[in-house]
Amino acid sequence: MALTVTLVSAEEEVWHGEASLVVAKTVEGEIGFMTGHEPVLAILAEGQVRITQTDGAKVVATAHDGFLSMEGDVLTIVAGHAALQA
Repeated sequence: MALTVTLVSAEEEVWHGEASLVVAKTVEGEIGFMTGHEPVLAILAEGQVRITQTDGAKVVATAHDGFLSMEGDVLTIVAGHAALQA
């Protein structure tokens, strides 16, 4: 099983796909998500969102001014600004 992850900014969908692990920075500190994680609603802090795809490939984005929501195995990250890092 995999997480279904969507990362969006105010302007566009930045990334969408399946992941085995996602780590994001919230105002409470960093939090990691895997399948089966309990439901969470948290405020994003400025920082990185690190996504490990199911094939092991890594995606790194910066995000801030928003929130994240985990429900079931679906993680949605909504940011005022988000961009993939090269």
